[in-house]
Amino acid sequence: MISDQGLPWLDLRVEGDPHPRRFDGQATALQYLLRVERLSADAAHDLLERGEVGPPAARRAYTLRPLGQ
Repeated sequence: MISDQGLPWLDLRVEGDPHPRRFDGQATALQYLLRVERLSADAAHDLLERGEVGPPAARRAYTLRPLGQ
């Protein structure tokens, strides 16, 4: 799915939570990761770049994928 601005939607999956969080872009996801999930800036940026991050960089495993993947 593509947003009105032409950006792909992103699904964040967090270890232990069966429901993904959906974001309309990387900037929105980054704000959520830093404020709500309380990831370090390094861990959040690694997640945005690689699509995955987990211990020891983060306390749980996180994956971030375009919608439908």
